Amino acid sequence: MSQAFRRAAGGRIDRSRTLNFHFDGRAFEAHPGDTLSSALLAHGVRVVARGPYTGRPRGTYGIGAEEPNAFVQVDSGPGEPMVRATTLEVYDGLVARSLAGRGELSDEPDHSRYDKTWAHCDVLVVGAGPAGLAAAHAAAVTGARVILADERPEPGGELLAGRAHLDGRPAMDWVRDVHARLTGLPEVRVLTRTTVTGFYDGNFLVAVQRRTDHLGADAPAHVARQRLWHIRAARVVLATGAHERPILFPDNDRPGIMLAAAAAGYAWRYGVLPGRRAVVAGAHDGALWAAVDLFDAGVELAAVLDVRRLPEGQVHRALRDRGVAVSAGHGVVGTDADADGVLEAAWVAPVDGSPRRVPCDLVATSGGWNPAVHLYSQAGGRPLWSADHAAFVPGDPVPAVSCVGAAAGTFGLADALAEGAEAGWQAGAGTHGGGGEEPLPPATDSVADAGAPAACWLTSDLRPDTVFVDLQRDATLHDVRRAVGAGMTSSEHVKRYTTAGTAADQGRTTGVTTVGVLAGLLGLPVGAVGTTTYRPPYTPISFGLLAGRDRGRLLDPERRTPMHERHEAADAVFENVGQWKRPWYYPRPGEDLDRAVERECRAAREGVAMMDVSTLGKISLSGPDVGEFLDRIYTNRFSTLKVGQCRYGVMCLADGMVFDDGVTARIAPDRWHLTTTTGNAAAVLDWLEEWLQTEWPSLRVSATSVTDQWAAVAVVGPGSREVLRRLAPSLDVSAPAFPFLSVRDATVAGIPARVFRISFTGELSYEINVPAWHGLALWDALLAQGITPYGTETMHVLRAEKGFIVAGQDTDGTVTPHDAGLGWAVSTAKHFIGSRSLARADTARADRKRLVGLLPADPSVVLAEGAQLVVDADAPTPVPMLGHVTSSYRSAALGRSFALALVAGGLTLRGETLYAVDAGRAQPVVVTEPVFYDPEGARRDG
Repeated sequence: MSQAFRRAAGGRIDRSRTLNFHFDGRAFEAHPGDTLSSALLAHGVRVVARGPYTGRPRGTYGIGAEEPNAFVQVDSGPGEPMVRATTLEVYDGLVARSLAGRGELSDEPDHSRYDKTWAHCDVLVVGAGPAGLAAAHAAAVTGARVILADERPEPGGELLAGRAHLDGRPAMDWVRDVHARLTGLPEVRVLTRTTVTGFYDGNFLVAVQRRTDHLGADAPAHVARQRLWHIRAARVVLATGAHERPILFPDNDRPGIMLAAAAAGYAWRYGVLPGRRAVVAGAHDGALWAAVDLFDAGVELAAVLDVRRLPEGQVHRALRDRGVAVSAGHGVVGTDADADGVLEAAWVAPVDGSPRRVPCDLVATSGGWNPAVHLYSQAGGRPLWSADHAAFVPGDPVPAVSCVGAAAGTFGLADALAEGAEAGWQAGAGTHGGGGEEPLPPATDSVADAGAPAACWLTSDLRPDTVFVDLQRDATLHDVRRAVGAGMTSSEHVKRYTTAGTAADQGRTTGVTTVGVLAGLLGLPVGAVGTTTYRPPYTPISFGLLAGRDRGRLLDPERRTPMHERHEAADAVFENVGQWKRPWYYPRPGEDLDRAVERECRAAREGVAMMDVSTLGKISLSGPDVGEFLDRIYTNRFSTLKVGQCRYGVMCLADGMVFDDGVTARIAPDRWHLTTTTGNAAAVLDWLEEWLQTEWPSLRVSATSVTDQWAAVAVVGPGSREVLRRLAPSLDVSAPAFPFLSVRDATVAGIPARVFRISFTGELSYEINVPAWHGLALWDALLAQGITPYGTETMHVLRAEKGFIVAGQDTDGTVTPHDAGLGWAVSTAKHFIGSRSLARADTARADRKRLVGLLPADPSVVLAEGAQLVVDADAPTPVPMLGHVTSSYRSAALGRSFALALVAGGLTLRGETLYAVDAGRAQPVVVTEPVFYDPEGARRDG
């Protein structure tokens, strides 16, 4: 298969091996080291994408992460949408297809493995170009721990695509030497194919390492496809390079139009001619040196244009020696295409002159270099406009962060090396004290600049609807003018109005150019307009990588109580509650859920039963101001609580809605034990810490989670006092000595314990807390007393019979304590979080949804939780909804089904019939009080 545009020799590819791949259904060949873009260019394939809105053909435009056009869908292997062809390494069997700006998610499962890892280092160097290599080496020789990360397959940066020399020898020889030195140092880690995508607070950076994407079917099954690095660095050196930007003109999107340095890079890095006859147009010396490289690679130069008018310099002489003249003060003002939409000619003209048509198949354009300040900006830095550089460069320094090389606007090779070495040495010495070898000696390169770059954004504004300022979004000069005409002056507003800069390339290629165009339209200096905000990730990250191995059973941690193995031995059926595996019910042979729950309920109501409640959130509070703190957190007062007593409390959010509830005990004058619901344990601790740290730092309070430090068993039922008397003979369990809502330290079954006299069932109950490592022994001791274990389903039946709510089930973020029937727990004599909101007229409306009980007309019907409640089931739609069912069960004690619900008007509807509608069926129900069992509370004390 002919690779008609492949040079006979040269390039950093392995010509001894051939790879086979498919693109848009056609078979092609490539060599190891090729990207999809270089391989397609070698075969003369120019159209690789389409404009997402215009449908216009598009070709490869860049050579790396700046590419705005050549995004493809990978269909081989696990597949992946929206992959840059310029960074997609060809592997044997690659199958890809062109896109029109949008990818497609595969409906097939991705069986690839993804990893996460965490690393600490003294110095992180981002970018392994010349400045980054010099920085990494200088830091390493101080003895510092160094990580060097670069997105390319090998170090060298822009040197990979050029023919630069250092001290009279090829610069890549220097790259190999330094790389070898770095890999030989024990405290240095070099990460290739690794893109640092985010810079966060405290020098915390995130990087994506592509480990097997380039191997295809040869990828080892045991190696993760990609790895997400979380790196904490004492110092960071940003050697992220720069992105080449174009000059705009009508029809600047045709396949065959390319960035100048990228075009030269294809010729020398991949051994591919990007065209046979080129027009090179630029506004800085780099564009002219690209023309030299293209000429030497065998490309005919039809015209070399420079918008500047400068005296002859080194690059001009290099071109003149090759018989090429530079047309000063000239630019491209338009292009022509063939029947396929591919470039066939350029229109060139002097400033304010008449254009002439120049047949060509390549236009290589370059308006200059934009330092890649994305990570610097994410770190808190603010880029500033530099007229000398004709670019935005890093402004004020960021602590512990250095920008070097092209990322700092230093484009000379020797200067970039010196700057990188100095920054690396300072970073290493600042964290490790210096010592070791000296940094690399100064170097000299063979290229000298002729003059300053020009800030040229546009060479012709004719037909503005064909001047594309963002190729991937099909945004045009016409769109920018419309934005300005609509009164927009901010680059952020224009970005959103035109969508320029919002695509996957995040405006890397034309973002600054758009700012320049906008500044011209507004008549403002470029610096006054400023850039848009650079946010992570720098390049897209797959959701698979973010998840890592956290999927399937590993998606969420699985927590087990100390008694879990006993529950398994009893054949318990489990349910997941806030990451915990909790016994749902304990079926005996021949029992289903309903029969098992009925048996467990009878044991709790008529004898004695027990439940593993170790999962309840437990927070230890200490300090002299805990009472005051709890008064502010809870709706009721806690500062009056005596040592040895407990109190039920409700927490509200700032909007006055129920957040959580639980019992808090005062263990000692300065020590308290607070409990939460299982699912809200972490959220409550976070809530307490937020207020302590941000609002009330003067309060002397310390909060510590002790959920995992305590195992707890609730012993419930009329026989519970006798069981505790036998297991804790030294504890006086009489009602006067151990009243409701009190706590005692005791020895239970020979184990030191903390016993709470509280009840979530309405029965005489005790919650026995022991150190977690004694949980199994406590459970066994209780089992030996012949006690019946019960699970969460029975717990729900028992508590619902008493009208006790579960936060998050009987509340939904719109329920106040008064709505839930907990107004008795709301103090009117103090302020607490949410108290002001509870005083609003809206929270006192008579028609608010409030907690009620429901009795289905058919006592055998268990209502569906979530069923909507209406007055008339036959009313024409839309039918007004009064509320919904929150909890619904069958009760052995009541001999029938029952439910709790939130209903507009609450108990003002007591005795009325409503209809619970679910799945098209309407069940008549009667509104009742929410307490169905022992409303007097006589059973609580035995």
